[in-house]
Amino acid sequence: MRTQTRNTLLLVLCALIWGLAFVAQSAGASLAPFAFLACRSWLAVAALWPVCHLFDAMRRRKAPPSAAPQSPDRRFLLTGGCVCGTLLFAASAAQQTGITLDPSTAKASFITAMYVVLVPVAGLVFGRRSPVQIWGCVAASVAGLYLLCMQDGFGSIRPSDGVLLLCAVLFTFQIMAVDHFAPRTDGVRLSLVQFLVVAVESTAASLLTETVTLADITANALPVLYCGVLSSGVGYTLQILGQKDLDPAIASLAMCLESVFGALGGWLLLRQSLTAREIAGCALIFAAVVAAQLPLGRLLRRRAKEGHGS
Repeated sequence: MRTQTRNTLLLVLCALIWGLAFVAQSAGASLAPFAFLACRSWLAVAALWPVCHLFDAMRRRKAPPSAAPQSPDRRFLLTGGCVCGTLLFAASAAQQTGITLDPSTAKASFITAMYVVLVPVAGLVFGRRSPVQIWGCVAASVAGLYLLCMQDGFGSIRPSDGVLLLCAVLFTFQIMAVDHFAPRTDGVRLSLVQFLVVAVESTAASLLTETVTLADITANALPVLYCGVLSSGVGYTLQILGQKDLDPAIASLAMCLESVFGALGGWLLLRQSLTAREIAGCALIFAAVVAAQLPLGRLLRRRAKEGHGS
């Protein structure tokens, strides 16, 4: 129980770091989206590089002296890093663009959180059937999205809302790609290659489409530093440590708090406000995100068995 509590607290800290990253991204909205993404990704590479070597050293120390060192499949690692990195680049660029168009951390964090519901829905394409519970979550999230984004009906939807929803869809495919590649390779190395791909692609996109000066980067140094080192580097390390020996349902619930911390961070730090209608929309989306992770089917089957046994 002590280990489970400690790991859950690590994931809550991870969610806090990721949630406040929405505040940092909003504060750095004056920097062009691709330039912001490039700067934070290069910082993430710099942060993950020593972490990767640290994990290697820890594994060598724990391995018996007679054990032969295992070399990772570099081709598979590079393929996975390129696929996951390209999807992460597209999703992160859409997210930063959406925040640049409308720097509301609450809306950005909650709409982005819809990927947790979209993942099992997208799994249907690959023949993975979802229980009724998931479809109920989808309906609740769509209703919440309507309340949050469309204050005056369908005509009031903003371009930023569509971009952020596209971000959630792209994150869905990125998560599915990680689910495919991560079990067969080292997670920290995969993350390192992934961020390296994001850094290269976002740098190229910025050079081709944006005009950025050193003064622009310097003016947004703190938001970029936070997102690069803490959100990407430290946050990912905490996720790895926290998910070890922890029930996946508890882990996902803890990390879902990212959206709550994002909304609270915008309220406390940026003095952003939400209407009652928007709060109701946020509550519906968050309830859908949480309910999608609860093992309701398992609990119902267990109760049914207990009922038959009595």
